[in-house]
Amino acid sequence: MTSPQHSDKSNGTATDPTDITFQGKQYTKIREGLAEILNPRFTTEQQGGQGQGSRAKQSVFYNPIQQFNRDLSVLAIRVFAEDLAVLRRKRHERGVKGLARGKKRKRWDGGDGGSGGQSGKKVAVVPGVGAEESGIELPAREIGEEQGPEGGLDKELDNPGGEDPNSSIKGASDKVTGHPSLEAPYSGDASADVNHTADATVQKEEVEYNKKPHQKPPEPDQKTPKDTLPYVSPPFRILDALSATGLRALRYAKEIPNVTSVTANDLLQSATASINVNVEYNGLLGKVHPSTGDAKALMYEAATNHARTCSFHVVDLDPYGTAAPFLDAAVQAVTDGGLLCVTCTDAGIFASVSWLEKTYSQYGGLPWKGPQSHEAGLRLILNTVAKSAARYGLAIEPLLSLHIDFYVRLFIRIKRSPVEVKCLASKTMVVYNCDHGCGAFSLQYFANTREKEAKNGGKFHTHALAQGPTATPRCEHCGFKTHLAGPMWGGPLHNPHFISKILNLLPSLDTKVYATIPRIEGMLTLALNETLPQEAPPSTSSPDIISAEEP
Repeated sequence: MTSPQHSDKSNGTATDPTDITFQGKQYTKIREGLAEILNPRFTTEQQGGQGQGSRAKQSVFYNPIQQFNRDLSVLAIRVFAEDLAVLRRKRHERGVKGLARGKKRKRWDGGDGGSGGQSGKKVAVVPGVGAEESGIELPAREIGEEQGPEGGLDKELDNPGGEDPNSSIKGASDKVTGHPSLEAPYSGDASADVNHTADATVQKEEVEYNKKPHQKPPEPDQKTPKDTLPYVSPPFRILDALSATGLRALRYAKEIPNVTSVTANDLLQSATASINVNVEYNGLLGKVHPSTGDAKALMYEAATNHARTCSFHVVDLDPYGTAAPFLDAAVQAVTDGGLLCVTCTDAGIFASVSWLEKTYSQYGGLPWKGPQSHEAGLRLILNTVAKSAARYGLAIEPLLSLHIDFYVRLFIRIKRSPVEVKCLASKTMVVYNCDHGCGAFSLQYFANTREKEAKNGGKFHTHALAQGPTATPRCEHCGFKTHLAGPMWGGPLHNPHFISKILNLLPSLDTKVYATIPRIEGMLTLALNETLPQEAPPSTSSPDIISAEEP
């Protein structure tokens, strides 16, 4: 997905910079969205006498051209958070009903004898309610019946079908048969659109087993009240790993209703000091948590700590240049079913053949020369994320992938799915491109994945090597030499349901808060038009593709 080359200068910021005094110091206040940031003002003496009324070069600065990036990110994370909230509430409602049904079949062990202890018992905490609040117990067997496979999704939430999001590169595989994430559309209706891996994450966060050794068994005629347990909204944590002034973290905390905690991290102490001032000025103490340190170390620590409160539902990477050094840590720091937001500003590397050796060292593939170079850059970065995630049994689902001005912005759902990880080779491709001649190209996938029916009626997948090559050394149309690009991601770039939800949100927004709404609408509409279903596989070496069905 590419965009016309222009800046957001016409949109500017929500308000022009103004000079204020805060805590005895002079600052320049800049407002964007609902957040305000303060940049220090310097006197002529502090600047070394350079010019009357001029300002010194700041180590932490505001970049107005990135307002489109920030506006879009706020809206995308808001949609993701709202869908997750719907899913969690539905799990709570099912949990209450399940506890009521399981109460009648409860079996109590007698502990060590007449003491009435429950030493061998496990307590089921209602999703969204702490153990001390629910106080209702279930044997592990009953809980397992309610959880479904892998302690996660009930069968009524499974969605075997869905619209097939396609890419703008003709022939790129959009669906591998039998992949639940690619077959299930993205929607706020959890009963229809949420895959089992995302729901398993919620189950891990909201259901735990504890011991209550001194609780007495209920009387035989005692009944569990239905639909009376309170719903407590679970936490929603965001990591702004490379925060600079903290503007992005401030906007997330102020403009996304479901957010409970935002960690704003930066390596520079001067940046963290600026974040502290901005957090206090915006009245977000206790909700935005500044952090000074290496972003990779912070994310690895969150990944290796088994405490549930350490991982993040959203990890946002917005570096200067490439995000490649942070990807391995980021995919591990995201919760199962969480969202990874990635920005890369090195278009001269991922979308140009001038430094192809650098492209390969950063992204593990070669760039594509031609008009598709920016989309190929998106696919190179997605392939880097997919390979990093696959090492840990994690699969990716791109929800939105855009090339904007000089950078790319990706919104990727990360989920634990060994089945999809096995199919990664069949969604990885190289391209044979006639870049000096007619521009024709052909795709070569690394493997074939086929869905077959078992004797018991179930489905399973087989994986086989692909036959190659799919092109000759010279173009069969014009005779010019063909060149190689990739390996790169060969799956979908967008999820049309996710895009539609953001578009549906736009009419209700204040244009004074989101100054880039017209451009957001235009780019998302273009991205939505790129998700047309594919009629047939481009060649025998590409994965099976099923025509999309209307939801």
